[in-house]
Amino acid sequence: MQTEPSLGPADDLSDGPLHGGPPDSPEPRPVRPRRATARFMLTHPLHLISLGFGSGLSPIMPGTVGTLFGWASFAVLNRYLTVLDWGVLIIVGFFAGISITAFTAKKLAIDDPSAIVWDEIVAFWLVLLMVTPITFTGQVWSFILFRFFDMVKPPPIRYFDRRLKGGFGIMFDDLVAAFFTLLVIALWRMAV
Repeated sequence: MQTEPSLGPADDLSDGPLHGGPPDSPEPRPVRPRRATARFMLTHPLHLISLGFGSGLSPIMPGTVGTLFGWASFAVLNRYLTVLDWGVLIIVGFFAGISITAFTAKKLAIDDPSAIVWDEIVAFWLVLLMVTPITFTGQVWSFILFRFFDMVKPPPIRYFDRRLKGGFGIMFDDLVAAFFTLLVIALWRMAV
């Protein structure tokens, strides 16, 4: 069994968010949440993915920075990937993301850490794939709409965010934000 190296006294975690202390301890003590750092990210490859290859470590608006990373990576990868390739990447990224983000969230001892941005990346890839071809201005508006729905979480996004837990909950609310972004864009295109 492989274990992560200790990252210091404040970061010493046991089995997960519900247990702490020695195994023979009569009562488990609550585990303090761990802060996502570059050192933590580099302890496991799944953390690297969950934290958006470092974009989720931004001290200011990590979800927005993660979405920007998703946008930039889409621009780079779109030169090499077909629509079918993108579809496979997004579907695999979503379903693998359920386990990947759950693993990192458990290690951080937080239900849905803001530093986990893989959900934003995959969801924004979906938005960009569905609206392409589009002008740069259109991409900016897509970004603004997606961030609005992801941050404000109007109903029913808020409902899913509160009710669904674990990796599926982390991934799903951003998928719903992507859906509403695409719905607004489709309605705008019909009105113009």
